[in-house]
Amino acid sequence: MSDGSSNKFKNAKINIGEKIKQKLPWIPEDIQDMDSIPKGDMPGDKIKIGSQHIQKAQIIFPKLLELLMPALDENPYQRAVVVVCGGSGVGKSEIASLISHYLNRMGLGNYILSGDNYSHRIPKYNDAERLRIFRKSGIEGLISNGQYIEGRHAILKEIQESGNDSNPDYVNRYPWLSVYQSAGRSGLKNYLGTTNEIDFKELTGIISQFKNGESRIFLKRMGREETELWYDPVDFSDKNIMIIEWIHGNDRNLQGVDIPILLNSTPQETLEHRRSRNRDSAIDSPFTKMVLGIEQEILISQAPKAKLILSKSGEILAYRDFVKIMIQEQI
Repeated sequence: MSDGSSNKFKNAKINIGEKIKQKLPWIPEDIQDMDSIPKGDMPGDKIKIGSQHIQKAQIIFPKLLELLMPALDENPYQRAVVVVCGGSGVGKSEIASLISHYLNRMGLGNYILSGDNYSHRIPKYNDAERLRIFRKSGIEGLISNGQYIEGRHAILKEIQESGNDSNPDYVNRYPWLSVYQSAGRSGLKNYLGTTNEIDFKELTGIISQFKNGESRIFLKRMGREETELWYDPVDFSDKNIMIIEWIHGNDRNLQGVDIPILLNSTPQETLEHRRSRNRDSAIDSPFTKMVLGIEQEILISQAPKAKLILSKSGEILAYRDFVKIMIQEQI
């Protein structure tokens, strides 16, 4: 790189830092047009921004700016990656959209990437694979414990057809079903959020391209049908910040993230939010509730990596305080 180019780079870095400093202390403004706020790139996703989302985003944003300045300064292209993670019931998509809006108002170009596009399978096939793994693991558990005896296959088939083989209430009627459910849940835990389910490698590659100054990156789009999978070229030439909104954004397999933000939620809140957004066809099923419970465990295990943790009531939490709250919720 020539001296002239180096000076240009340095000036660019100073200018971006100044954009932030000149706006400090940041003062929130009323949003006149909610429809103008940027949204994530997951096809068919519904974003409903409410006053509670605005309140939480306004608490997060000043802290985020403090973390962004050194992150941008460390990258030669003045680029940083922010993750907003948590169960969908906590308003992950909505808060990511508000953060994007506030950054735009400060003159910091950004893009919201939805991590849900990076499963190996389209949603309906991934849902089927989750159920297949649960049921196969459950039957293997019955076999290994000597519980898969004559006559139980027919009973289990009937329970499966009703969608209640993961329903804990059925254990009272069929005590052996507890072995099936426990083994099935263990098998499901070895799939959910792992490299078997998610293409962390592809998304890590996109982050690498972004942070290495690429101006045009092809991003994946995924609907629910076989024909709803394609790539769009996205112009990043004027983008300084990539915002990834995704439950698994704080996973160790995702490399290159600068600032993970964890939004705390309970499985019940996640379930209610999925219901309002029509995220799946069997929202109230025992199996969906099991999946949400496992995902909550994943989020808790990853919490130590988060740079910011926000409680449901809108408080910034230290990790030790987060753990106390989660223990109390389980009592």
